[in-house]
Amino acid sequence: MGGAVSAGEDNDDLIDNLKEAQYIRTERVEQAFRAIDRGDYYLEGYRDNAYKDLAWKHGNIHLSAPCIYSEVMEALKLQPGLSFLNLGSGTGYLSTMVGLILGPFGINHGIELHSDVVEYAKEKLESFIKNSDSFDKFEFCEPAFVVGNCLQIASDSHQYDRIYCGAGVQKDHENYMKILLKVGGILVMPIEDQLTQIMRTGQNTWESKNILAVSFAPLVQLLRMVPGSWETPGNLSPCAVRNLQDLARIYIRRTLRNFINDEMQAKGIPQRAPPKRKRKRVKQRINTYVFVGNQLIPQPLDSEEDEKMEEDKEEEEKDDSDAMKPEEPPQNLLREKIMKLPLPESLKAYLTYFREK
Repeated sequence: MGGAVSAGEDNDDLIDNLKEAQYIRTERVEQAFRAIDRGDYYLEGYRDNAYKDLAWKHGNIHLSAPCIYSEVMEALKLQPGLSFLNLGSGTGYLSTMVGLILGPFGINHGIELHSDVVEYAKEKLESFIKNSDSFDKFEFCEPAFVVGNCLQIASDSHQYDRIYCGAGVQKDHENYMKILLKVGGILVMPIEDQLTQIMRTGQNTWESKNILAVSFAPLVQLLRMVPGSWETPGNLSPCAVRNLQDLARIYIRRTLRNFINDEMQAKGIPQRAPPKRKRKRVKQRINTYVFVGNQLIPQPLDSEEDEKMEEDKEEEEKDDSDAMKPEEPPQNLLREKIMKLPLPESLKAYLTYFREK
């Protein structure tokens, strides 16, 4: 599934294409997509396909097409502080983007059938926290991933504000999914080849809306599995109780981040957005046809459009030469502020989440 937008050269290029095609429509969703490089969730040797609008699968590892994730993120209508359940959480790519919007006081849970995929998701999450430049720009709700079958969730499990299921749901499991949703919550899942948004409007009332025609592999049903080969999902705490030390880190980082933003505004320095490259235009010369004797001969027809393309080509060549210049590494102002605090080195390391850059 996918192929709805043009392939990008990198993550920002892909997001530009998704915006242009109206799959990404809100600033909050755009920021989350730009912060998480889709290529980081691919295995080595397959990254060249990361910025195409196509699904990718290798063994048990699977990523849906970017246009699908875009529609899901928009349909969930995420807000800070909400609880989120990802059924079939896979690589953790979607859950990590969701965590950037939920913030530190949300709940972010994922259930995945395959233990090797859960380990893969945890590795990718750790890499994001330790290495990504985006981590210090957001307040993050860290996802918790557990191994289990989505159809084995305990009947007394707590409910969620937002739920996404990343596998095709049979009609006879629709009500099972709905019960996991709080009143006022939103559930997004594929039902009968339609990505569907379901809003719980009351204790026994729901409103449904079809979003997009899709093709998903079905949820693995228990009857089709070898007895003993499935697991009841592990313990997912209904709420994350923060200790005082963790709360202090959240609020110190928030205060410093707000101070940096105020400082930049006072100096009239705009917050840096990632540079956008101009798209290359393929020059197509218009031909006209004239009769010479009994033959139809094509003749090139120069036009104002040709001249405009020549100008664009010159600009592109200038941009390419500028791109060859070595780029300065992005400044991490939050880290700089933390490292200047009159604190022991161990506390500074804690405030930076033990990141080395």
